[in-house]
Amino acid sequence: MTIRPIEVPGLPEGIEVRRSTRRRRSVAAHREAGVTIVVVPERMSVKQAAEHAIALHARLLKRAEKTKDSDEALLDRALTLQARYLPTVPKPSSIVWSSSQQRRWGSCTTTDGSIRLSARLQGMPQYVVDYVIVHELAHLEFANHGPEFNALVDAYPQRERACAFLDGVEYATAESAQ
Repeated sequence: MTIRPIEVPGLPEGIEVRRSTRRRRSVAAHREAGVTIVVVPERMSVKQAAEHAIALHARLLKRAEKTKDSDEALLDRALTLQARYLPTVPKPSSIVWSSSQQRRWGSCTTTDGSIRLSARLQGMPQYVVDYVIVHELAHLEFANHGPEFNALVDAYPQRERACAFLDGVEYATAESAQ
């Protein structure tokens, strides 16, 4: 599989178009470090690629704006979840959306209690975002994924459902990249 960037004249800043030899008809788009990446089939014309890129970019930005919680709202949500499911775990010092996390759903720095959630979670169901928050909160108590960590995370009643949802997203994302 070969994916390579192409030059599309007149395309607004913040959009990158790439051609894929594996794509036949479908077009995929995602956000990566503040840039909309649009992957098109190898044989698609530059004009068609530009039209798709502009439309998908607008749709992704609209979806992100509709669902974006402020960092303050994230901290409030984390504190609510911590009190309900993990009352013995330390409170986080901060929780923010991160557009630079493309492989992980979340991360936690145990030394300062900060949590980062991938911006890819924006627009996903609330129970999925809540699960990732609970998962990262549990890391404030246990840095690894051992039995004690899993026992903490099991307190969240929709863990299995959220994990299944995220597994489906991972699978769909891997398939669309090919």
